Amino acid sequence: MGAFEYAALDAAGRQRKGVLEGDTPRQIRQILRERGLIPLTVEEVAKGVARRGHGLLFRRGVAPADLALITRQLATLVRAGTVLDEALATVADQTEKGRLQGIIVGVRSRVLEGHALAAAMADFPGVFPKLYRTTVGAGEQSGHLDVVLERLADYTEFVQQIRQKVMLAVLYPIILTVVAILVVGALLTYVVPKIVDVFENLHQQLPVLTRGLIQVSSFLRSYGLLLLVGLFALAVLFRLLLRREGVRLRFDQAIFRVPLIARFSRSMNAARFARTFSILTASGVPVLDGMHISAQVIGNMAMRQAVDEAASRVREGSSVHQMLAKSGYFPPITIHLIASGEASAKLEEMLERAAVNQEREVETLISTLMGVFEPLLILIMGGVVLIIVLAILLPIFDLNALVK
Repeated sequence: MGAFEYAALDAAGRQRKGVLEGDTPRQIRQILRERGLIPLTVEEVAKGVARRGHGLLFRRGVAPADLALITRQLATLVRAGTVLDEALATVADQTEKGRLQGIIVGVRSRVLEGHALAAAMADFPGVFPKLYRTTVGAGEQSGHLDVVLERLADYTEFVQQIRQKVMLAVLYPIILTVVAILVVGALLTYVVPKIVDVFENLHQQLPVLTRGLIQVSSFLRSYGLLLLVGLFALAVLFRLLLRREGVRLRFDQAIFRVPLIARFSRSMNAARFARTFSILTASGVPVLDGMHISAQVIGNMAMRQAVDEAASRVREGSSVHQMLAKSGYFPPITIHLIASGEASAKLEEMLERAAVNQEREVETLISTLMGVFEPLLILIMGGVVLIIVLAILLPIFDLNALVK
């Protein structure tokens, strides 16, 4: 039995969409006709996901909040002793989003066919990442699926909280920057030309600052749109270049030469690695597999390659903390905590502490950077506005001399 997404018309001509379980698309169409609906399209959920997976929207997967919610619900039901397929059906019924409901029903249909939960989730890699599937698989093998799902729910909720904190921290500076650019742009392209025209008609020598302002204003009025298009094209080109592995690697390596950004990137990625590695280790995933999977959550390619290389050395008998320390990318406190975990056979506990430590470091850095950036931006904007005002006022102060 599989899960099928359908689109159909009701008696009033309104289109309805949903998900039904059945053996074949023909059976689904028959069910729809029996319900008084005219079927338009019937497509197996897994095939629909695979087809849409090529689009940019589906690559984003589901929102972390949605994934955390369904994981928490599933963990609660499994812990209560509910059979897995019934638990999946209950979660699907409680899900209000049709697309997410279809995915859960698709997973359930694969489970009913005899597949393990992790294998069923593998049909939807855009929704359930490798970390998620591997952890679920380890929980199934160990017989502690409910515990593993609880940990995954905690993890996805934590990821959502971190994203919200970062977004809230940068939202005000972004708004302030946009407003500053719009205000200065409006002054230079609309206000300044009308005021300066008065001085140009006098055919007298204007102050240097005023002449410079006139030239900048004239340039923006003539080429402002072209400048915006050029900047947008450069941004697109830069993103395309970053897709090349060599360019991305050099860029990520260069990040570590910028003081504050280097510290932020190192702490953020170390926290992600430690948190993920901790969950995998606690779930019973082998250390080498855990290192390779945890490397995938690292955004910096240089650090990611360093972890992969460290895993190769660990396979040969080296310790985890020595190989990570050799890369030079991880904070010393993280290395020391991992070393303590290896020595005391409490690696997952020490990784958890390392993650908490680096997450606090990230929050502190964000607060510091925003605390410096916001007044600095205000000062810069005030300076620009001051220059514009002075450029306009200087000829006025000298107006009598200009008339003579």
